[in-house]
Amino acid sequence: MDALKELAEVFGPRFTTSDSVLRQNSRNESHFPEAAPDAVIWPETTEDVVRVVKACAAGGIPVTAIGVGSSLEGQHLPVKGGVSLDFSRMNKVLQVNAEDLNAVVQPGVTRTQLNDELRATGLMFPVDPGADASLGGMAATRASGTTAVRYGTMRENVLALEAVMADGTVIRTGSKARKSSSGYDLTHLLVGSEGTLGIITELTVKLQGVPEAMAAATCRFETVEDAVNCVILVIQTGLPMARIELVDEMMVRGFNLHADAGLPEKPHLFLDFHGTPEGVNEQVGMFREIAADFGAEAWAEAKTTEARNALWKMRHNGHYATAAIAPGKRTLATDVCVPISRLAEAVTTAQTLSREMGITCTIVGHVGDGNFHCGVRFDPEDAEDLARTHAFAGRLNELALALGGTVSGEHGIGLGKQKYMAAEHGPALGYMRAIKAALDPQGILNPGKLLPPGN
Repeated sequence: MDALKELAEVFGPRFTTSDSVLRQNSRNESHFPEAAPDAVIWPETTEDVVRVVKACAAGGIPVTAIGVGSSLEGQHLPVKGGVSLDFSRMNKVLQVNAEDLNAVVQPGVTRTQLNDELRATGLMFPVDPGADASLGGMAATRASGTTAVRYGTMRENVLALEAVMADGTVIRTGSKARKSSSGYDLTHLLVGSEGTLGIITELTVKLQGVPEAMAAATCRFETVEDAVNCVILVIQTGLPMARIELVDEMMVRGFNLHADAGLPEKPHLFLDFHGTPEGVNEQVGMFREIAADFGAEAWAEAKTTEARNALWKMRHNGHYATAAIAPGKRTLATDVCVPISRLAEAVTTAQTLSREMGITCTIVGHVGDGNFHCGVRFDPEDAEDLARTHAFAGRLNELALALGGTVSGEHGIGLGKQKYMAAEHGPALGYMRAIKAALDPQGILNPGKLLPPGN
């Protein structure tokens, strides 16, 4: 490939075809087969990205961006080969505009890195997927996390961005203003596009003030249905929860094995309250009154910062806790999102279905916004086990759509959920294809992702 030879000369040691590096960039946290690129390049500036994209466009070579590689639907896997554009060296916080409550960052900055740099300002970036993901990857997959019920997803927290388009043109979308009625909303077209329409090289993100007081707690319920119905009423009453997370009895088993949590194997809610000291106390009291009506037991508060951090670290490590239940297997991690009124039906049906199919499955979710995750352990060498696992995931997606929901509230489409795009979007899928064809006519940007094959 002449283009790769050209890029090797331009980037020198920041270009490699080393087998070990290619293999590293071919792996994923979930169940997809490894997919190696032909080369890995580490850009350090937007101009570097422009050089790569222009050369690849001239040679018809695929370009797939990668941050820390934590996506669970394989968005970062270079399934068509080509160049893996590794953003780990574009990791600078460029500006913190405290008065305007925003920060300008390069795409390789991780969420914990940004919050570490904000520590002295009294501000925080609130979006918190389980992994310490890069902000560029989080924007590309429209990520969210445990705090989305209070602070929103990446869709609500990206004000502006810079992106390199498929022909190497650099565009800037949005502004530092909190709202705009000017033109098409290209910012939010690119947020969630999974690198298929443009490559994000800079982000302006919203910041929030660190709450004066924060309190965390857990409580348990006799059934998942009781726990979820409690959540539904809490949300409907307008209680401003910062986090309200469901973990089912299998997930609790995983936490006990992975983190020695010592919790009874029953459904639990993990809770976080933010505000003034008086406000937090009021929220806690209101929640406990509601929860008592659903049989909540064993109320336990994380009274210190260390205890609160340990609770949420355990929750964020749910993917690895699931692995502890059946060592030696892999995890198919999938998520769906349904209207809050249908949440209890969705979760209990998923539990029943997994048991009927003989599947080892954990359920954990950001149930305050109707989003929950299933982690299924399976043996990739066992064809029957693999088929059963994929059948379960398919039925879960069909359930979400039947209940008026979506096949993904957080993980995105990537490789794993393309077959459901037509069922969810109908004729709108054709317009998505038209946008892709208009912005990337050669199909070089992250090919094989998000949109299903076909016309």
